[in-house]
This record gives sequence, C-alpha cells and structure tokens, in this order.
Amino acid sequence: MTPTIYKISPRAAWQQAESAGLFTGAPVDLADGFIHFSTAAQARETAAKHFVGAADLVLVAVDAAALGTALAWEPSRGGALFPHLYADLPMSAVRWVKPLPLGADGTHLFPELED
Repeated sequence: MTPTIYKISPRAAWQQAESAGLFTGAPVDLADGFIHFSTAAQARETAAKHFVGAADLVLVAVDAAALGTALAWEPSRGGALFPHLYADLPMSAVRWVKPLPLGADGTHLFPELED
C-alpha cells in the first residue's frame, strides 16, 4: 500500500470541496502557495499547534502516490519533512474522511492512522 498523508480541515470547507470535486486549499494553504499535509506521526502535533480548540473538523486521508510530482517533501517544524501539494487536491486521491472531534480535555480525538 502506498503512503497515506493527512489534511485537517473545517467540515464546512471540506463539504464545499466535495461538492466542487477538488480541494483548492484553506486560507493558509492559499497564502503559502501549497496545500499543507501531515504524516501519521505529525498529525496530532499539527492539530495541537494549528487547530487548538477548533471543533467541527474532519481528518482527510490521502493516497500520497496518487498526487504524483506535485507532492513535495519539504523541511518545516524542527527540520522534519512535511508533505506539501503544489496543486489542487482531487477527490480521487482521498481514501477516507472522518470526524476529528474534541475530547473532554480539549485535544482532538484521532482515529487510527496508517503510515
């Protein structure tokens, strides 16, 4: 199986993307010129750093191989390599979408993630 990468998105924005047939990016993605993703090992830290207290989110699992050469692995937080997509995200690359609720302690409750 090819690697899976993850996108955290507000539910409403993701629903708009599903209706359009592709995800063009959140405001931060549009400002940076690429769509930000995380690996399974990075997703929880991404949620804690960029989505503190945010409710009504979804976690989108994406087939990294389906993105081709538009996907780049670039250094970011602490020099770790993060997946960045320099194109729109087609729905055909999405493996699944699941809710990303807040737990009682205010942290997000993640489903089981695959690498």
